Amino acid sequence: MEGRTSPPVPGCVGTAATGCPSRAQLGLKRQDAVRPPDCDKVSLTMKQTLGHVALVVRDYDEALAFFTRTLNFRVVEDTRWSEDKRWVLIAPPGSQGTSLLLARAVTPKQASRIGNQTGGRVFLFLHTDDFWRDYREMTARNVKFIREPQEEAYGTVAVFEDLYGNRWDLLQLKGSSTACSSKSDRAPRPA
Repeated sequence: MEGRTSPPVPGCVGTAATGCPSRAQLGLKRQDAVRPPDCDKVSLTMKQTLGHVALVVRDYDEALAFFTRTLNFRVVEDTRWSEDKRWVLIAPPGSQGTSLLLARAVTPKQASRIGNQTGGRVFLFLHTDDFWRDYREMTARNVKFIREPQEEAYGTVAVFEDLYGNRWDLLQLKGSSTACSSKSDRAPRPA
């Protein structure tokens, strides 16, 4: 069709007429996600969010029990798609943002990633408005902390593992405390 061009490069608003070359003009295929350095136009109406993060699990119900009973997460959705596949979304209490998609491993390669999706690095960051409240609750529920709480320049943090061994930060950023939390309510800082 004459006059039809391929969609612009991701992150580039407009067409070649506005200075943004199309993928075809750059020799890129649709799946290539390259943003040319000379295309710094930003749409004032563009809004993107990260909807879900997939967490590979051994079993839906086992993972649901841990996250809802131990970490106090809520079930956002649990829809059965087939005999062995479900769409299971969970989120921390009070969260309105990104949720976790519990994705049951179905191949040996997927199963090999359970508990080690990031090669031993911290994978997920659980932000809280009251670090010491949540730390005490989590330790009372036998959550395994592998790094003790520390005061850092950015906030208070400790590293824990989920039921499979994935590492998480429990993190309260500086300036994000609740009115209920006070210095007397907090545990002493580690030496």
